[in-house]
Amino acid sequence: MKKAGLLFLVMIVIAVVAAGIGYWKLTGEESDTLRKIVLEECLPNQQQNQNPSPCAEVKPNAGYVVLKDLNGPLQYLLMPTYRINGTESPLLTDPSTPNFFWLAWQARDFMSKKYGQPVPDRAVSLAINSRTGRTQNHFHIHISCIRPDVREQLDKNLANISSRWLPLPGGLRGHEYLARRVTESELVQRSPFMML
Repeated sequence: MKKAGLLFLVMIVIAVVAAGIGYWKLTGEESDTLRKIVLEECLPNQQQNQNPSPCAEVKPNAGYVVLKDLNGPLQYLLMPTYRINGTESPLLTDPSTPNFFWLAWQARDFMSKKYGQPVPDRAVSLAINSRTGRTQNHFHIHISCIRPDVREQLDKNLANISSRWLPLPGGLRGHEYLARRVTESELVQRSPFMML
């Protein structure tokens, strides 16, 4: 595996534990706005008209949709096609639940298409907001570019990140985090939620 891909996979595991590197804020909106978009707009439009709009992609049989985030030019959200509130849901550790992290990693290509050229793997971040850090009660993974300062901190601590959960020296942006290295082959086989 390329070093850049490995560094990215380290970041997604940190994102699971950190659960809140980025926020998708819907000021003044209700907490089930995303769920309504998925269940009342994207899914019906795909099923009735073979058009995923307003989503970028709808995969009912695979259990997910990809929606262009309102924030940022390259940010997307991957969400289930059924009710999962957030990281606290026991469904995320159920072996029959789709591996949403692997699906989100595959959906990073939407960023490159929008950008008009490839976005390097080492620049991609997958993040999930914690229960207390989110505005929406529909599970979603942010697919976006990693902040340069976070990338720098990870690069600086690469030697300290192993295949075991360990504290990230110095944390990130004033918060303590656990970090673990995950290979792409591990991610294909097992959701990071099952690795915690």
